[in-house]
Order: sequence, then C-alpha cells, then structure tokens
Amino acid sequence: MLNNLINTHFKPIVSLDFTAKNTDLQHINLANTADFNEYIFGKLLENNSKIGIGGYFEHRVIYRRSEHFNRADSESRSIHLGIDIWTTAETEVYTPQDGIVHSFADNNNFGDYGPTIILEHQIEGKTFFSLYGHLSRKSLIGIYEGKIFRKGDLLAWIGHFPENGDWPPHLHFQVMNDMCGMKGDFAGVCAISEVEKYRKICLNPMEFLKL
Repeated sequence: MLNNLINTHFKPIVSLDFTAKNTDLQHINLANTADFNEYIFGKLLENNSKIGIGGYFEHRVIYRRSEHFNRADSESRSIHLGIDIWTTAETEVYTPQDGIVHSFADNNNFGDYGPTIILEHQIEGKTFFSLYGHLSRKSLIGIYEGKIFRKGDLLAWIGHFPENGDWPPHLHFQVMNDMCGMKGDFAGVCAISEVEKYRKICLNPMEFLKL
C-alpha cells in the first residue's frame, strides 16, 4: 500500500514506537533534533531498514520537545492523527489518488509541519483531503490551489531539518473528511479530550491507500 505514496522497495519496514512504553525515549534529548535524528536512523540501521512507520492515533510522549504542543493556556496535545513514514530527506512522495491542490503553506514553527501540501479528492461521490507535512521547501515551488495531480504523479520531497519543521526526516500523511474551514494546515496532533471528535474526521490513512 505504501508504494502508492513512496517507493518502498527498501525492506523491511520497521514499526517505530513513540509512546511511554518505549523507555529509550527517556534517555534522548528530543528537543535536540540531531540527537533525535540519530536515534531514529540508528533504530532503522539496527533493523537493516531504511523506512520506519507508525503513529495513527498513537498516544505519544515525543511532543514534549516543542511548545507548539504544550501551551500554558491550553491542554497539551499528544494523540497523533496521521501516520509518519520515517526515511531519508529528499525521498520522493507520489500522489496516492487523483486530486487537486486544496491549499498549501510553510508552517514554519519549531515542531510544526514546515512545508505542507493538502490535496482534495473525489472518490465514489465522497470528498476526502490528504495532508503531506514535513516536506522540503522546493516542494512548494510551482504549487497553486486547483493544480491537478493524477495518481502516481510526483508531488513533493521529504524535507531536511530544520526546514521541515525541525524534525528528523519523515512524511506526515493524514486523511480527513472535513477541513473544518482550515487552509494550508490542519491539526496533526490532538488533546486526549478531543479524540472522539477527531476520530470522526481523521480516517485511517492505510485504508485510504487501499482505495
């Protein structure tokens, strides 16, 4: 299924755990992106892999690295709403379904998406939106609202840190059935109290890739 999104001829694909069960995370300075990056790609190397995956509605501890998720005036956010595909920067990202550009932005904050593209899809009479975050800045060159992409077209490239929101290189891929009036951005992480709300909006990306 991931072949609809990135080239996954590199095997195996490793599941990465960012919950409190992973005690390795207690010994990493997650706010230091270079240290976090070394951990991620060290785990892939241990497993003779170049691709890690995980995250759909995972209750994560890694968001303590950024004030973007832990503001004093609101509930902390820790539930991941999409999937992450951890692999090398400059990896090509392909359009998994026919669609048009709904919106795009460079969400340039520490821990945010960085360059982001959102596509709108019409499938069997239903509207879906797919979000691609942590891209390279060159991915936004030539992008405009309404631009048409066909399934399998080159859409973007995974970005380096810090331009990708200052994360170890990966793609955040998320599917929604409602943009809730947002453009160029959409919550990728929610508070525990918001889970019921977002389960109705944020669909399982792996199911979307099967369509």
